[in-house]
Amino acid sequence: MKRFYKLVSIEKVQDGYYILLDDRPVKTKAKAFLCAPNKNIALRLMQEWDAQTEDIIPDSMPFTQILNTQIDRVSAERDVMCAAVLKYLNTDLLCYPAAQPEGLVTLQHESWQPFLDGFESEFGYVLRTTTSLEAVKHPVEVHEAVARYVYALDDAHFTILQLVTSVSGSLIIALAVLHGSTSADDVLKACFVEETFKDALYNAEKYGSDPMLEKAKKAALQDFKAAEDYISFL
Repeated sequence: MKRFYKLVSIEKVQDGYYILLDDRPVKTKAKAFLCAPNKNIALRLMQEWDAQTEDIIPDSMPFTQILNTQIDRVSAERDVMCAAVLKYLNTDLLCYPAAQPEGLVTLQHESWQPFLDGFESEFGYVLRTTTSLEAVKHPVEVHEAVARYVYALDDAHFTILQLVTSVSGSLIIALAVLHGSTSADDVLKACFVEETFKDALYNAEKYGSDPMLEKAKKAALQDFKAAEDYISFL
């Protein structure tokens, strides 16, 4: 879509702040007003819209996408989305470490163990892990404890949880992001630890990394940084 506006501003309303394009409020795909919950988030949204040049590039507007998701999807499909997020626990990336080679095992432990320790500290359970092809099944009480936490979240925090879970493949990592106990860089490292190991193995520093992989890492880091910032503004 071509940029069709000149001036971007914000307007205080009863429920928060509207983002205005030439004095007209932005609407979501479902035709609801894009209403930011506070001024800090509104200013970031305004910056995203103002930064668009000749074309509007949605992928360059992570805060706008987060708020769109919250307003259009989470508010209407919360129960379905909660169930989908909770399914990640048994298939969580961090529950399936490699058995070999030793270098990869070491990297995974260094990157993943802090998240597993954080989960234990928060919920009081040590999660099961496996190096085999057999699926992990955590005790019912673990699922119940996490479900209580997830269902108790407000829509804004849940939106961040489902974003990080889907991008990282790990509900455990997403919970750490909500708790503020990790950084976007550490999340990226945990998600791409196997690729990092392979890059070192094949001397990617000298010969270059896979361009598609670099593109995926850049997109993931943008999402993780946006999630980290969004949480800090709530």
